Amino acid sequence: MAGITGQGTTFNLPNYTGELMGVSPEDTPLLSAIGGLTGGKEANSTVFEWQGYDLRDPEENRARTEGATAGQGEQRVRFNVDNVVEIHQEVVEVSYTKQAAVGNRNGNNIDGTNPVTSELPWQVQQALKQIARDVEASFILGQYAKPSDNTAPRKTRGLLSAVQTNLIDLGEVHNTLSAATDTITETATTLNNDDAIRFTDVGASTTVRANRTYYVVGKSTNAFQVSATKGGAPITIGTATVSVRKNATAAPTKSSYDNLFQLVYDNGGIAEGETATIIVGSDQKRNVSNAYADGKANPPASRNVGGVNLQTIETDFGRLNIMLDRWMPKDALAVASLEQLAPVFLRIPGKGHFFEEPLAKTGASDKVQIYGEIGLEYGNEKAHGVIRGLPLAK
Repeated sequence: MAGITGQGTTFNLPNYTGELMGVSPEDTPLLSAIGGLTGGKEANSTVFEWQGYDLRDPEENRARTEGATAGQGEQRVRFNVDNVVEIHQEVVEVSYTKQAAVGNRNGNNIDGTNPVTSELPWQVQQALKQIARDVEASFILGQYAKPSDNTAPRKTRGLLSAVQTNLIDLGEVHNTLSAATDTITETATTLNNDDAIRFTDVGASTTVRANRTYYVVGKSTNAFQVSATKGGAPITIGTATVSVRKNATAAPTKSSYDNLFQLVYDNGGIAEGETATIIVGSDQKRNVSNAYADGKANPPASRNVGGVNLQTIETDFGRLNIMLDRWMPKDALAVASLEQLAPVFLRIPGKGHFFEEPLAKTGASDKVQIYGEIGLEYGNEKAHGVIRGLPLAK
């Protein structure tokens, strides 16, 4: 059921009786794990940075002769990486009448107890849950934005866009295509109805989003349409120049994943066994399980990481945790060195990190805001890896 905007009243926030069940998932495993590992960090600026350095390649027999004159000095250059804290702000407003009228009943059965007897705190609690889900999505999917003025918001860079070195994309490329209304033009397109695709560039469109899975519908010789569901109604994209990638169709094998794990390992990642973690959504969790269900891998075990219980599998590059995360794109698998990830908070003087405070009163209601600023520190991007364009589980 959709939420409401504006003030909550007895008319738009009806009471019911019986047990109250949440119907939306509330788990945020990545945020919970890295918060549990580090406790979070504080920044005193909207932009925060960390440093890195590298060492020269090793040389066998880097030897000198007896009595040799010392050569030129050699130093290593440090480099910096930055990210930003983004603002999360939610408002809750409930009328005096709604807060008082806990005895009002709606629904078919009014012979029972209303479990919500304090409407304002209950609504604040739900707003906090929504913020946590937003932060989880940002830490995975966030697209970096550091505006030069206050006409646009700061956006933290998420893990998927942070990874540049250890990135494997199995998707078939279809770049720089013209969209008009609900049709994308591509001469002699090789896409077919029901193909799973994702947008890598949405251009000026505001109705399709990157990192979402869409399906080809209405395919013709030189054009196609997209739907949010297989065989569903076409989405109106508008006038835009877009790029898409078609997901691979062949089922991934153990080797498909080992290629990524090896790439990350060779670049210095997944070095701490306790926190080396595969992050997947439901489709790729099934694919990983199928790829490792050949009788050669050890039976799944589990371990606790930052207070989150994770399943593990044995790979050629050590025992890796598996974190099932609802907010990972359907076509993606990430392997992360969790010890290098941390939430970074901007502390508001006298208020803290995330806080609730009353807003100016203008009438017979209570209005509060929940406010906080948070960003992701992801450490060395070479310590993580990503595969995109994986097929959906069948």
